[in-house]
Parts: sequence; structure tokens; C-alpha cells
Amino acid sequence: MRAWAWLRSNAVLLVGILGIFYLLAPIAIIAIFSFNDPVGRYNFEWVGFTTQYWQHPFAIQELTDALWTSIKLAFLTAIGATILGTLIAIALVRYQFFGRRAANLLIVVPMATPEVVIGASLLSMFLVYGAKLGFGTLLIAHIMFSISFVVIVVRSRLIGFDRSLEEASADLGASPLGTFWRITLPLLAPAVGSAAMLSFALSIDDFVISNFNSGSTVTFPLYIFGANQRGIPVQVNVIATMLFTITVIAMIAVILQQRRAEKIAGMKPDEVANKKTVSLPI
Repeated sequence: MRAWAWLRSNAVLLVGILGIFYLLAPIAIIAIFSFNDPVGRYNFEWVGFTTQYWQHPFAIQELTDALWTSIKLAFLTAIGATILGTLIAIALVRYQFFGRRAANLLIVVPMATPEVVIGASLLSMFLVYGAKLGFGTLLIAHIMFSISFVVIVVRSRLIGFDRSLEEASADLGASPLGTFWRITLPLLAPAVGSAAMLSFALSIDDFVISNFNSGSTVTFPLYIFGANQRGIPVQVNVIATMLFTITVIAMIAVILQQRRAEKIAGMKPDEVANKKTVSLPI
């Protein structure tokens, strides 16, 4: 009976642990096999422990070039999609205009559409307009399917946004632009940062849409797909582990910033002014 009582009281915790294990187990295997010393071309069976691939993670030039291409593509995608998506989210939440309801509905269409359909449609569009497939078409495609995710994340933050701080800023004599830069944007920063990270992750991980619109450009996922037929090198596991570690660190930083923003947002306007949490231009 004690065991059953303990199981009932800790059921949610156990389910959570099992869920986390299910999600992280493949990543753990990737990290473990980055220390493997395989025999032959395939890194599927554990042979022995070695750190030689961590000592030279960028020894394969083709892999390094593909990774660098993916990083540049993801970085530019995050910038473009975050700027456009944030502006769209602000317009949808705070302004009334013709077609607003339709825009709110259509913004989620790319998220619900299968990637193979989006990739094929974009390829058809590029061919119709005579665009040369390559890095440029990849960037356009990645920004296009990332904008929806940015809008959803930032819009969720804007809907629960306490505008009393902006009103207090205006009462203290700040201009609309000054209020945006010193009040609105800092409070939106966690959502904007999360959206940028999400766009970066979606771009660097994408294969289906990239496969349609890459031309001769080879990204990291495309390289892995091609290498899978002749044997994936251990360096792929090493680089994947590095990317995961960097992502976790960035997520922790965003969470800490979000807690700080929530603490500021929870203050009353007079408390913010008295504590000089923000400085307002007169």
C-alpha cells in the first residue's frame, strides 16, 4: 500500500522524468558516440573510447564548409524573420486595419502546411521568376517559413503585455520612440530572443525545404544526408553535440532574461520610476 501511495503522489514527476528521458535519449547517444572509435565508415556500434575526434572536429573540409553555410544561413534567417515577425505581431495586436482577421488566420498556414508542399511551391515560384537556386533562394525560403513562428511567440507576449508602464513613460514626457526603445522592447526582449533562437534552430535543422531550393549549396543537414550513404563521420556527432550545448546555454540565458523582464513588468509604474529601473529621455 505504501508503494502504491508513493506512486500516486509522484505519478506526475515520474511521467515527466520518462518524457524528458524519451526526448533526450537520442541526443545522449549522439554525444556518447562522439567519443567512439569506429572500425570502418559507419559509427553505429561502440568499439572503444577516444577523444581524437574532439581534438580535430573540423578536420573534414566539406563538413566544415557545410556547417559554416548553415550557420550563416541560420543567422541571417533569425535576423530577417525576427525583425519582420516582430513588426507583424505588433501590427496584428495593437492596430486595426482591413484584413486583420484574415492575416491572423493566414499567419499560421505555413506552420500547418507540410514542408514538402512549401518546398515544392517555393521551387516552382523561383523557377517561374527565373531565380538561380542557391544561398539566396535558401535564405528567402527559410525566412518565409520562420516568420510564422516569430509572430506566434511575440504575439503571445504582446497579448498579456501590461501597457501601464508605457502610459507611465508617456506621462513622464518620453517620446513614442523613446518609450518603444526603453520600455516596450526591453520587456519584449525575452519573447524576441526566444523567437530568434527558434528561427535559428528551425533554419539550421531544416532539410526538406532546403533540399528543394538549395541548388548547388550544401548545408549541414544536406551534407549529413549525402554522407549517410557512404558513412557518417564521427565529427558529425561532435559538431552536433557542440550545437546542442550552445543551444542549452543560450536557452538558459533567455530564461534568466525572461525572469528579469517579468520581475520588472510586475512592478507598479511608481516603483519603476522610484527605483530608476529605466531611464526616460525628457
